[in-house]
Amino acid sequence: MPHLDGLSATRTILADPACAATRVVVLTTFDDDELVLEALRSGASGFLLKDTRPDQLLEAINVVAAGEALLHPRVTRRLIERFAELPKPRRATEDDGLTDRERDVLLAVAQGLSNQEIAALLHLGYGTVKTHVSHLLTKLDCRDRAQLVMYAYESGHAVAGGN
Repeated sequence: MPHLDGLSATRTILADPACAATRVVVLTTFDDDELVLEALRSGASGFLLKDTRPDQLLEAINVVAAGEALLHPRVTRRLIERFAELPKPRRATEDDGLTDRERDVLLAVAQGLSNQEIAALLHLGYGTVKTHVSHLLTKLDCRDRAQLVMYAYESGHAVAGGN
């Protein structure tokens, strides 16, 4: 890209109020954990490597367009390993405005569970889970599930290696 790198372009696009509904999938040859984390912090909803097959890329675009987040499987595995090696995060504060049920849903999202899986685990309706996830996104000012996962670990709600 001649004038901006992908991360700068992501930040610029997502900072524009006219692009509030825009979702970004980063597609790169660089398989670097710091780049992945910076892409997610910049608001990207997906991160794929250029060895992704065309059918997988199309599916990823559909997943991200539907409001979900997606990472290349190799990247996901490495990030999980990296989180598992981190020191125990600080204890989550009780004054973050989350209800107990929202904390349960946040933890399940951080574990990588889908809305269907969360509904089964917590004995809730699918629509109820979607509502909780939506409230979490709003309350925590997160764009998507990837940012919810980052918030859960960085805030201490989820603990690497289990909770």
